[in-house]
Amino acid sequence: MPSNTIGADGTITRDARSRYRQRAEGGAHGAFEAETKRAGGSPRAEIDVTQGLAPAPIAAILGAAESEVVIRQRRMFDGDRLVQLADTYIPAFVAEAAPAVAQLDTGVGGIISRMADAGLAQTEVVEDVTQEPATADQASALGVEPGSLLLTITHVGRTEDGRTVEVSKHTLGPGWTLRYGVPLD
Repeated sequence: MPSNTIGADGTITRDARSRYRQRAEGGAHGAFEAETKRAGGSPRAEIDVTQGLAPAPIAAILGAAESEVVIRQRRMFDGDRLVQLADTYIPAFVAEAAPAVAQLDTGVGGIISRMADAGLAQTEVVEDVTQEPATADQASALGVEPGSLLLTITHVGRTEDGRTVEVSKHTLGPGWTLRYGVPLD
């Protein structure tokens, strides 16, 4: 399967054709770690886990406007370079079934593997890619001007029975290429 790459100029190509299937490769704790190692990089993440209410657009996707969610906020690095900010919102029913999703260290394969272990395997993933203006905090963290357009991936994971078990919003720093494949029958 194709792999992500990090070019000599630092450009990161995120190849969505394999990333979720290979999330535990080499003992990795999720897709970002696996793909960055595979590309020859040095992945690390700063993680904060809290409980709270999801922002209205995320709550609408989750269908949980008033319920608390587990919020995993990650600053994801290749070496010392911050390359993305990722906020994940996990409904309470998932956190109850798979308590490890609320831990800083979610183990090999990350939260998607912990959900699968609890019988909540993601069988459908939809990712919307948009450009959004950088907030002051995002701009400061990612080294861009406030209002600069940044690629944002909104990842929605659902189980076979259609339950939404995760919404993650990835805000990418400069220098990313996203690659998707479409099977043609």
